[in-house]
Amino acid sequence: VQLQASGGGLVQPGGSLKLSCAASGFTLDDYAIGWFRQGPGRERQAVACIVSRDITTYYEVSVKDRFTISSDKAKNVVYLQMTRLRPEDTAIYYCAAGDPRWARLQPHEYQTWGQGTLVTVSS
Repeated sequence: VQLQASGGGLVQPGGSLKLSCAASGFTLDDYAIGWFRQGPGRERQAVACIVSRDITTYYEVSVKDRFTISSDKAKNVVYLQMTRLRPEDTAIYYCAAGDPRWARLQPHEYQTWGQGTLVTVSS
């Protein structure tokens, strides 16, 4: 089971960015996939989660109206579309896989983590 996050970069406030999490060694129906982030001097926090087998999604309150999580089962990739980005969204973003029965928005619910991708929101 491996995860590869990509798509980070530098974006201006108000801009958009789309992150990808490519899964290998398993199918998305077998896991919940979560996106998490860790900003400078902060603890790792949840951003969003998707349970692909029943297409349910969960969001942290501060991103709920700005970010969208989705999955492409044919490509085995989970996306995080981020819009109206703010400087406080600056962080390393990670994707993780967990048991779809209970993994939601807590880091300890996830067993497999990919490497992070850096998102910087700055003018």
